[in-house]
Amino acid sequence: MVTDEVIFERRGRLGVILLNRPQAVNALTHGMGDAMLGQLEEWAEDDAVQTVLVRGAGERGLCAGGDIVAIYRDMVEGDGSATAEFWADQYRLNSLISRYPKPYVAYMDGLVLGGGVGISAHGSHRIVTERTRTGMPEVTIGFIPDVGGTHLLATAPGESGTHAALTGAHVSAANALHLGLADHFVPSDRLDDLARMLEEEVADAAIRAFALTPTPSGLAAQRSWIDQAYTSNNVCDILRNLRAAQVPEASEAADAIEAKSPTAVKVTLEALRRARSRSLGEKALEEALDEEHRIGLRLLAGHDFREGIRAQVIDKDRNPRWVPATLTEVTQDMVNACFAPLGERELGLAAAVAVS
Repeated sequence: MVTDEVIFERRGRLGVILLNRPQAVNALTHGMGDAMLGQLEEWAEDDAVQTVLVRGAGERGLCAGGDIVAIYRDMVEGDGSATAEFWADQYRLNSLISRYPKPYVAYMDGLVLGGGVGISAHGSHRIVTERTRTGMPEVTIGFIPDVGGTHLLATAPGESGTHAALTGAHVSAANALHLGLADHFVPSDRLDDLARMLEEEVADAAIRAFALTPTPSGLAAQRSWIDQAYTSNNVCDILRNLRAAQVPEASEAADAIEAKSPTAVKVTLEALRRARSRSLGEKALEEALDEEHRIGLRLLAGHDFREGIRAQVIDKDRNPRWVPATLTEVTQDMVNACFAPLGERELGLAAAVAVS
């Protein structure tokens, strides 16, 4: 099946998903997510498809995330309902990928941000290359790591996931492997050869034939000051720890955090700590997705998310005016309000998993 934005093809034992918006670094639209959800459900029941591969068209990356220009327009010109529906279906897709009954191979080549992490890092076989630049930069636009990002980063070694979430930094292949966002390193010029082998061979054997040892992880080498600085549950304490570390990278991290939305930073830290507390549960991802859905709808109705997209993507002045403007103005009651139950608007993924 071929559409304008995503292409599905079966090659031998392999089902291939090609995200096909190279001009937008394959940013996900609602239609693309729905098409993937439907095709994956079909392939799950098709014995002819033994492995699924997802990759991006063009040379720039697998996926730069959700289509935030469309989200901005929905906030400005609509009532946000289209975005809410998009997120609900996207989170269902993330859950399906994490529980997929067949090997799900994701080529995390080039840019893989936000929603791109959601369609790759929950898979069973996650491939990075020397061109990989991945991460969850949502705090930069007044949002939180979603698509299960709070679960993924909460389960990273030590406090490295907290560091990645609060700074919103892009990370390399080696650092993605350290964070647990990926499994194997394959040079980008061997990806086509690997895809051809996946058409005939089981995924584990095919990947072993191409996987190499990556360069050492910089984040792993910095675990000492990262774990010490981010151990607190209070953002202001974390900033003080970073300033006191007397490490250039720690000072840079503090600068980065202070430039983000104070609301988004505080809510993100709370979400990470809650995700960590349930990280070993069978429904941990779905519980995180349900919680991210609650937070997302609250931030969608607030100020900073819209302002962050405006500053970074629409006007590109890189000068967001956050409200509240400082961390001290963001109270714990304001943070807690983002996590309050939604009643009839609850996503209910954890409950659905329990029933199944």
